[in-house]
Amino acid sequence: MHYFDHCASSPPREEVIQTMTDVMRKTYANPSSLHAAGVEAAKLIERSRTLVAAQTGASNGNWIFTSGGTESNNLALKGAARSYRSRGNHIVTTSIEHPSVTEPLKQLESEGFQITYLPVEPTGHVSPDAVKQAITDKTILVSVMHVNNEIGTLQPVEEIARLLKSYPKILLHVDAVQSLGKLPIPLEEWGVDLLSGSAHKLRGPRGVGYLYVRKGVALQPQISGGAHELGTRAGTENVPGIVASAKALRLACEGMAERSAVFGRLSAKLREEIASIPELKLTGGAPYAPHIVHFTYPGMKPEVIVHMLEQRGIIASTRSACSSKSDKPSRVLQAIGASHAEASGGIRISFGDEHREEDIDMLSGALRSIVTQLKPLERSRQH
Repeated sequence: MHYFDHCASSPPREEVIQTMTDVMRKTYANPSSLHAAGVEAAKLIERSRTLVAAQTGASNGNWIFTSGGTESNNLALKGAARSYRSRGNHIVTTSIEHPSVTEPLKQLESEGFQITYLPVEPTGHVSPDAVKQAITDKTILVSVMHVNNEIGTLQPVEEIARLLKSYPKILLHVDAVQSLGKLPIPLEEWGVDLLSGSAHKLRGPRGVGYLYVRKGVALQPQISGGAHELGTRAGTENVPGIVASAKALRLACEGMAERSAVFGRLSAKLREEIASIPELKLTGGAPYAPHIVHFTYPGMKPEVIVHMLEQRGIIASTRSACSSKSDKPSRVLQAIGASHAEASGGIRISFGDEHREEDIDMLSGALRSIVTQLKPLERSRQH
C-alpha cells in the first residue's frame, strides 16, 4: 500500500508506540492521586509539557494537552471569546478554516458574537490588509490557520501577527494542526497567543491534542470538573497518550528541516507531472506547504478517482477527513473561486517520511492511466 493521506492521519512511529505501551504498562495511577505512583504519573505529564515547550521554543506560555485538534480549537476560540467578552464581541477569521473552527464560531454567533469571515485570494491566501480593515473597536480575537488542511496554502501568519502587535487587546489564535512538527513556528517571535496542534498528524497517537496558551491569556474551561491541565481542562489526564505525543513532537521537530526539503522536491515533481495532464488542474498558488498537493478533475466525482487509485494500492483523499463523506462541493474550493465542477472534484495528496521520487513516478503514472480510462466517460457526459 502506498499511503498518501498523512494529513488525515499519519502512522505512529514505532518508538512512539513503544513509549505509549511502556507507560500504559507501568504508570497507570491517577496523576491527581497523592501517593507515590500518582506523583510519578503527574511528573511524566509535566516532563512532557516541558519537552513540548522546549521543542517549540515557547518559554512564555504553557501547553495544554487535550483530546485532539478539534478540542484545542474549540477551547481556544470559545474559551477566549467568553473570557474576554467584556472587551468586545467581534471575531475575525477566514472563509477557508477547518470545521473545528467554523462550527465553534457559529455557536458563538448564536450567543451574540459577531464573526467576520474574510474572503481569500484565488491563490487561497488571506490578505493581512483585509484583516486590518476588518478590525473594529469591538474585535477581541483573530483566528487564522497556518496551513490549509485541504489545499495546503500557507497563510501569512507572521505578517498578521506583526500587524496585531499594534492591537494589544486582540488575541491571535492559529490552527497549526497541519503544520506543527512540520514547519517552523517561532511562537514567541511572532507573538501568537493561542496555537492548536494534533499528535496523530505528526506520527503520534490519536486522541491527543496540543494547545499553546501565552502567559496572561485567560481561557474559560469548556469541560468543567477538577483543576486538571493547569485549571483549563477538567478530566483525568491521558498519561500514556501525553507522553507519547511529546515524544512524537520531539522526533518530528528533530528531522523537520531535512523532511521539509524532501517534501518540497516531491511536491515540485508531482506538481510538474499533474500540470502536464490536461484534464487535471492544480489548486491554489504559492506559498504552500511542501507536504500537500491538491488538484481537481473538473466534472469527475473525486470518489471515483480515489477508488481507482485504491485499486492500484494508492491511498489518497478527497478533502479533509472530517468532510470527506459529504457530497457537497468543497467550501474551500468555492472560496477561492473554483467552478462548481472544480469544487466537486478535488483530490488531496499528502506526503510522509516513507515517500521518495519513485513513489511520485508511480503515482503520476497511475493518474495518467486513470485519466485515460475516464476520458470516454467524460466525453459521454458532455454529450
